[in-house]
Amino acid sequence: MLIAIIGGLSAYGFGLIGRSCALTGTTSYRSAWGATVGEKSDWIPAWSVTLKTVFATLAYSMILKDTFSSLLLAAGYNVSKTIVLLGITTTILLPLCLMKNLASLAPFSLLGSLGMLYTAVAMLIRFLDKSYRVGGKFATDLPPTLRPAFGNVGAAGVVTASTSILVGMLSTAYMAHFNAPKFYTELKNNTIPRYLSVVNTSFAASISIFAAMASLGFLTFGASSSGLILNNYSPRDSLMGLSKIAVAVSLVFSYPLAFVGARDGLLDLLKITNRKDSFMNALTVGILGSLTTAALIIPDVSFVMAFAGSTLGNALIYVFPALMFRGAIKKLPNPTKLQKFEVKAALTSAVLGLGFGAMGVTKLLQSVM
Repeated sequence: MLIAIIGGLSAYGFGLIGRSCALTGTTSYRSAWGATVGEKSDWIPAWSVTLKTVFATLAYSMILKDTFSSLLLAAGYNVSKTIVLLGITTTILLPLCLMKNLASLAPFSLLGSLGMLYTAVAMLIRFLDKSYRVGGKFATDLPPTLRPAFGNVGAAGVVTASTSILVGMLSTAYMAHFNAPKFYTELKNNTIPRYLSVVNTSFAASISIFAAMASLGFLTFGASSSGLILNNYSPRDSLMGLSKIAVAVSLVFSYPLAFVGARDGLLDLLKITNRKDSFMNALTVGILGSLTTAALIIPDVSFVMAFAGSTLGNALIYVFPALMFRGAIKKLPNPTKLQKFEVKAALTSAVLGLGFGAMGVTKLLQSVM
């Protein structure tokens, strides 16, 4: 239910951004903010989008570290995660991030979607065949901290710090809102009803997949579920091994797309106009090195996802869209009663977003202290 609620609110915020662009004739998140809230403060969403992309790239590095380590272990090579990530970064990620044209990498994003569908089916099979329960085929392959653990807390378990952290992670999972203006402007026959129909259908599909995978992961491993659920599955499990390969390949080719967005966003915000190859190459090495170092230091990817989601994610999903929609309606000469009412509804979602964010950051910090 929580996944559905957060997904529904995220879809509503995504819809508000496109509608704000339609009302103001703008084509980007920053320009929509400038036309509705004010150009003097348009640096706020710009910085938020860029930093959110930086956090996403950091999360990619951490997931690649864990995924490739697991794959190597399955192949009989027990290599430290530090060496694995350094090797991936220097031999694969750096050359990709130094590429001048990334258009050829875009088709690989489809692999990620197919990989998620395959992973959901594989998780269902492992839940049904009980391979990880006591006496199961892979029951003893995992360290005690990753083996299935179930208690009798019941519904009371919802009111815990873990739930607040989950809310933050969901804000990251549903994050695509900085691309909402592009989706609206590039949509064929981009009327508001058609745009909202596409948004609602897409988010409904995402909610279904997220809910299925979260449920299957928890039903299989309970309280021992890792922030990266693939870590819970045995290196000997060939069915889940294919999932790890699909995710790894997808992330490798998606990585430079996110990285270049973060790098170029920082250059634009800092008003650095130097785009010479020597400077861009040195900057790429420096930023990639910093992200790799952070990925080696921070132990849990769920912390990164929850923190980014509770702060930047909640702002981009709930707060900023509501403020932009309010500004767009205020500029109309004769707004309808329904539009005025919806402004109040949008601002309510913004307040909920602030509450989610404050709660998530508080509980997250408490969990690590």
